[in-house]
Amino acid sequence: MADTTTILRRNRPGTKAKDFYRWPDEPFEEMDSTLAVQQYIQQQIRRDPSNIDEILTPPESQDVGVWKYEHLRQFCMELNGLAVQLQGECHPGICKQMTATEQWIFLCAAHKTPKECPAIDYTRHTLDGAACLLNSNKYFPSRVSIKDSSVTKLGSVCRRVYRIFSHAFFHHRVIYDDFENETHLCKRFSRFVFKYDLMPMNNLIVPVPSDEDGETEELQNFI
Repeated sequence: MADTTTILRRNRPGTKAKDFYRWPDEPFEEMDSTLAVQQYIQQQIRRDPSNIDEILTPPESQDVGVWKYEHLRQFCMELNGLAVQLQGECHPGICKQMTATEQWIFLCAAHKTPKECPAIDYTRHTLDGAACLLNSNKYFPSRVSIKDSSVTKLGSVCRRVYRIFSHAFFHHRVIYDDFENETHLCKRFSRFVFKYDLMPMNNLIVPVPSDEDGETEELQNFI
């Protein structure tokens, strides 16, 4: 007799935090949804956020433009968690500019004319702007097919959101380290932009831990 048990992949009301997302993994080819790529990426992250190679490896025949787009959406969603933690100590009166090292001061593009912003405002404006662009029906009307002209816009989003990592690393190291140790997000982002050539390598100023993977060692040489 066939097994007709249906697996409900959702957190039911009353689910304890330790039991969130504790359902079996689903093969990508069985994900029958326009959000299948997002679902697959999040499944890989939940399985092991430190296994960056696995997270960044697309399923066979996956459209590369959609793959890059969905990863950038995911990065921005996760970066909101870092932004929330920064609010506790990244005050406008202390971090009056969006800076990384002494050589890097960033202007905020959210204004009619780009200008300096307190770091926490820059962070909010950048994530809001990224969300507006990535959810734009004009540039990204579909989650299964994306025009090349729209894919080219992803690089500018990468450059801006990366500055959140760099500010946190150089000015709020304890918060950065706690967040990075749990999520491995900056390392994943650095490997992502290196893999798809979405940022100049000399802009990747936050050191990432090396490991035995050849690609990471090559990335280290550029930083």
